[in-house]
Amino acid sequence: MPDMKSMLMIMWLVLLIVFAASEAITVGLTTIWFAAGALVSLIAALLGGPLWIQITLFLAVSLLCLAAVRPLAKKHLNDKVEPTNADRVIGAEAQVTEDIDNIHGKGAVIIRGITWSARSQDGGPVAAGTMVKVMRIEGVKVFVEPIAAPVSAGEPKNW
Repeated sequence: MPDMKSMLMIMWLVLLIVFAASEAITVGLTTIWFAAGALVSLIAALLGGPLWIQITLFLAVSLLCLAAVRPLAKKHLNDKVEPTNADRVIGAEAQVTEDIDNIHGKGAVIIRGITWSARSQDGGPVAAGTMVKVMRIEGVKVFVEPIAAPVSAGEPKNW
């Protein structure tokens, strides 16, 4: 049966492998700190250090690595939201083609020749023919606010 020193070395080696493998899978700098702590604790176990020193080293090195490296690494990680083509409609003007009624979940606008489901930004109804501005997008719906009165079929349009 293995002695206590061997068991501790095996435990730290297993933790090192688990933390390193999970870091390799996630690639998000989430467990590399603990892998460093486990490595230092493994070295302490190899040198015959008592368990309390190994645990203290594990915690101290893990926290030190986290505190020192995470802010630097966060600057270089790409956590920015990449805009999509759909984001280009924000701020665009559109004409309401179907009365917008948030309560009944109805409404549509045409933006650059494409029909979008629409909801009112302030929750109020918007009549068909009204010119609106797109304020935001949620999923496949645009949220709009009126910028001009409805255009009726009988009125001349100033293009």
